[in-house]
Amino acid sequence: MSLQTRDTDIVAQTPPRTRHRSLLGYLLMPAILAAACLGLYLYVGSRELDSIEARSLNWPRLARAIWEHVELTAVSTAITLVIAIPLGVLLTRSFTRRIRPYLLTLLTLGQAVPTIAVLVLLAVAFLFLGFQAAIVGLVIYAIIPVLLNTMVGLEQVDAAVLEAGRGMGMSKATVLRRLELPLSIPIMLAGVRTALVINVGTATLTTYINAGGLGDIIVAGLSTNRVMVQIVGAALTAVLALLIDYLAGIAEDFLRPKGL
Repeated sequence: MSLQTRDTDIVAQTPPRTRHRSLLGYLLMPAILAAACLGLYLYVGSRELDSIEARSLNWPRLARAIWEHVELTAVSTAITLVIAIPLGVLLTRSFTRRIRPYLLTLLTLGQAVPTIAVLVLLAVAFLFLGFQAAIVGLVIYAIIPVLLNTMVGLEQVDAAVLEAGRGMGMSKATVLRRLELPLSIPIMLAGVRTALVINVGTATLTTYINAGGLGDIIVAGLSTNRVMVQIVGAALTAVLALLIDYLAGIAEDFLRPKGL
């Protein structure tokens, strides 16, 4: 499969928005998520919890797990952007054409390895546990969508626009800063949004290397055979993923240059 085909597939999976939503569109998702959380709260409150369930589902523990999950997602995504966007820019320059297929293949293989395997390898090979190991694993897993979308976004800019910029006396760096990057923002933001959702989901696995997060709640339910605890952990993870995707969508709407 050619790089061009792979890039097209990535863009097709994460299409940028074409217009702003209405006020109702902005309010619908928060209302749905609030209703889901309220329903979960009422469901749990209506059940008689045993001591294990009560200890696993007490608010301080849930709040700590949610915060740890948000922290894992935010830090890993920030590091992913710092690495993937400059690398994507470099890989679209002519002097990197020869090494690009090899680097992309290496990164794709890294993403193909299951996240839990990456975490275990870090732990076993380097005695690397906790928050830092989790961040490394999440970055490895989320870097491909941001990198490919950055490359596709830059390469889809009309060559005539770039030639016009050069004809106006702009340097290559100025063309990149004032033309290429602004015009590629919608596709780049779609990649960032994908990375955020990937990190929310895969961060649940970091509980196995003592990194915390909502995975602690899910695993506590699995290890004690408490279905209620498993449901709460999984539901909160889903709500958090949808909330972060919603917030990323708002950012995508407002960061997109006018006219795109």
